[in-house]
Amino acid sequence: MKKILVLLIIGLCFIVGCTKKEKTELEKIIEKDNYIIVDVRTNSEYIESHIKKAINIPVDEIDNNIELDKSKTILVYCKSGVRSNRAYLILKELGYDVLDLGAFDSIDLEKE
Repeated sequence: MKKILVLLIIGLCFIVGCTKKEKTELEKIIEKDNYIIVDVRTNSEYIESHIKKAINIPVDEIDNNIELDKSKTILVYCKSGVRSNRAYLILKELGYDVLDLGAFDSIDLEKE
């Protein structure tokens, strides 16, 4: 009976993922340290609080005149994820490598 229980626990761990956790796309990007974080909220929202090292470019100002380093991954976020998705689509169209982080409160990065 003990052998069956041990085998069930091992099998469950294998299915659920008790093994080494795979790195997320965000973790891989941060590990490479080749990214720019862009807060696409309004300036007043940015001033209130933002992710550490983020720059503020409101989504309405993202267009062909934007000059970001295309060799870096652009990480975008906003309050709820709607504006960051819009910014993601615009930046992709402009040829940037972009990751949409979504809603500010759900992002697990240092904030200031």
